[in-house]
Amino acid sequence: MSAVTTPPIDLYYWTTPNGWKISIMLEECGLPYRMIPINIGKGAQREPGFLAVSPNGKIPAIVDPAGPGGETIALFESNAILQYLGRKTGLFYPADERARIATDIWLFWQAANFGPVLGQVHHYRIYAPEKIPYAIERCTAEATRLYGVLDAQLGRHAYVAGDDYTIADIAIVTWAKLWERQGQDIADFPHVRRWLDAVKARPAVLRGFKLRPEPEEVAASA
Repeated sequence: MSAVTTPPIDLYYWTTPNGWKISIMLEECGLPYRMIPINIGKGAQREPGFLAVSPNGKIPAIVDPAGPGGETIALFESNAILQYLGRKTGLFYPADERARIATDIWLFWQAANFGPVLGQVHHYRIYAPEKIPYAIERCTAEATRLYGVLDAQLGRHAYVAGDDYTIADIAIVTWAKLWERQGQDIADFPHVRRWLDAVKARPAVLRGFKLRPEPEEVAASA
């Protein structure tokens, strides 16, 4: 009898915190995938082919040929993809309702607070053509507050949503690893530092962070 093979998931990807979420999750779950680079620096996210998969014109997105009912499904929004892959595999997204609620709370905290604020910090501190002190100070101060919220939670639990590693950790670690460029001192957040060291040491997390388009793929996606 021949082994049943699982068709690879297409991962529309670029090396960003949101892109890393899905490369890490796919690696953690051991799912076969094919990376399709979307060079956001060259505007590839606005091409019609990609917009057909991700109408909001943002990476990441996936197309799973073995979706619900065995039919192809396309998904965008990184945290929705994490939830989908967690349900698909039964991994890192608890079945217990209380544990799932805790995971969802921190997943939404990341999507509504941590990610957007840190994205603004990156913009005003690094990318903005004009450095506006008020904007930098305001966003950096809010980032410091949010790191404090995270540190307090990790002072009570081994992982963000409790005692087990979940998709909430995956969603948050990809942003928190960049604390230096966000104007933070990790020594001020010892519980975050302990958690960062533990999560970043996971082999699948290391592989997910290392995923890079090959030079010829970058050129082709430009």
